[in-house]
Amino acid sequence: MKKYIDSGKKDTRSGFGAGLLEAGKRDSRVLALTADLKGSVKMDAFAAEFPDRFIQCGIAESNMVGVAAGLATTGKIPFIGSFAEFVTGRVYDQLRQEVAYGHTNVKIASSHAGITLGEDGATHQTMEDIALMRALPGMAVIVPCDYNQTKNATIAAAAYNGPVYLRFGRPSVPNFTPEDEPFEIGKVYNLNEGKDVTLIACGHLVWEALLAAEALEAEGISAEVLNIPTVKPLDEAAVIASLRKTGCAVVAEEHNMAGGLGEAVAGVAASAVPVPIDFVNGADRFGQSGTPAELLAAYGLNAEAIAAAARKVLKRK
Repeated sequence: MKKYIDSGKKDTRSGFGAGLLEAGKRDSRVLALTADLKGSVKMDAFAAEFPDRFIQCGIAESNMVGVAAGLATTGKIPFIGSFAEFVTGRVYDQLRQEVAYGHTNVKIASSHAGITLGEDGATHQTMEDIALMRALPGMAVIVPCDYNQTKNATIAAAAYNGPVYLRFGRPSVPNFTPEDEPFEIGKVYNLNEGKDVTLIACGHLVWEALLAAEALEAEGISAEVLNIPTVKPLDEAAVIASLRKTGCAVVAEEHNMAGGLGEAVAGVAASAVPVPIDFVNGADRFGQSGTPAELLAAYGLNAEAIAAAARKVLKRK
């Protein structure tokens, strides 16, 4: 199996910050807005470089969405940044009416997503955001896996014509994708060819899927690993091709079972290639307080759980 090297753990929110700065250098229409969380969402460098293109909206997320939508109608490319819970659940009505329904060119920068937000607990962690954003017509949903991919996805989001939900996190995770690999919205990245089972993941769990594939290889099981950062629009053809080849799959994500990547893949499979699929996700639970490592273990969101699910689903082929 192909080996991937962790070049040094980094947080994906810093990848967003680096990508936002680069996007701002490439296009003067790029703006940054935040709800009193400039440092937390890593908009500092952009604000320092382009102070006239940075807007501090204060703790008024709904108003921030409206300001961004208005700016988008004038040809600007606004990124709105806050914690995932606050920039989805708190402002869902505004996102629906002013961004999705109006199809305004607003980019939703969603930091501190999932349970790996950690000690802040359930009120600040969101495991439902992908489902909320997938449900909005015309909304692209992107969940990159590491620093490099988040940086490049941010640059791609700025060039994309339409609303984008970009999800990233706070903890430092392995950084293993190529630094210079351009990000393509809608593309599935095949990280390892396999023939027995397909391991599909997004976000922080892509690295765990690679570790699971290594463990399975030691048992004589050949696992294909798909990194699917674009949950919507989903590259259905790539998913179908892999499922036809292996005949079964496991989908892993740092999100609840309802409405996430797992259901997106299951929908494709049901309509085109009905094969056994198992799921590694947060089930039907809220988060809780703990370190990221403790919570990932407690919720079964790791390589061990993915490998166990693969062994289980192989018996159903």
